[in-house]
Amino acid sequence: MKKKPGAEVVQLEVDHRAAAGIRAVPRVTLVVPVYNEEASIPVFVERVTEMMARIGASVSFDILFVNDGSRDRTERTILAEAAGRDDISLINLSRNFGKEAALTAGLHHATGDAVIPLDVDLQDPPEVIAEMIRRWQGGARVVNARRSRRDADSWLKKATANGFYRLFNALAEQPIPRDVGDFRLMDREVVQAIRQLGERSRCNKALFSWVGFETEEITYERPPRAAGQSRWSYWKLTKLALDAIFSSSTVPLRIWTYVGMMMAVLSLLYSAFLFFRTLIFGIDVPGYASTVILILVFGGLNMFALGIIGEYVGRIYTEVRQRPLYVVRSQFLSAKAAD
Repeated sequence: MKKKPGAEVVQLEVDHRAAAGIRAVPRVTLVVPVYNEEASIPVFVERVTEMMARIGASVSFDILFVNDGSRDRTERTILAEAAGRDDISLINLSRNFGKEAALTAGLHHATGDAVIPLDVDLQDPPEVIAEMIRRWQGGARVVNARRSRRDADSWLKKATANGFYRLFNALAEQPIPRDVGDFRLMDREVVQAIRQLGERSRCNKALFSWVGFETEEITYERPPRAAGQSRWSYWKLTKLALDAIFSSSTVPLRIWTYVGMMMAVLSLLYSAFLFFRTLIFGIDVPGYASTVILILVFGGLNMFALGIIGEYVGRIYTEVRQRPLYVVRSQFLSAKAAD
């Protein structure tokens, strides 16, 4: 492996824990979902290779790319980078299944003693990995990487992200750490636990939090993309947020139970008021405006409640069909991954 002249080599102490299956020289698998990222891949591989050289021989690495149905030269670019190396693997999915499915495929095929999902655009800086490994070798099973700032995001994205974390953590049984994405280190035991979760409507961040285990956290500054453009539209982010909330909590359904009870009580009180007013003051001409307002309010509440129920019914339908999360078209496994 080539190192730049003068590059500092950081030797990490090997933790000979009693956990079964840990190699004498632990291996860390980097899981990298990609979709139309041919411009980012060479820069990513170069940065990761530099990171490997700085860490030294105390930890072994392999890179697992998951090609999520890319339509550009992503596959060829990865295979070109893998030529002459023994640490780059490629899983090709049959079509674009989405990042959550691609990341799940990576976790299913990762063979390292620890697994680190990260983005190919280098907004998850590889330089943070050394500290993750130190924490892991110190006993942590999960090491979360939390963004210290979101300067690269627009004010709208910051506001919606803050709103999502507040809403999710208020509703979900198991909260997720704020400003922590998929970028984290997970011990093999944690990954094996996640593999047992069979949900089709997935938000991996919520699943990572749900399985538990000893967790530590480090912070980092999230840089701009190294190449290409983000493909996360607000529509896709909204869909992911809904999947996270409805797959992690039944509170939205329970809320409408309380809303229904409250509306029933108010209706009874209002009916009693009208009854006694009519007995005392007689019958007056009913108002058109009040009738329309009541119809619109109750109609809107009913439609909103049906929408909430529909979200759950749709996810039940997805789970009942039990279709696989992804379909593998082909795979190229490195010597390290096959070991």
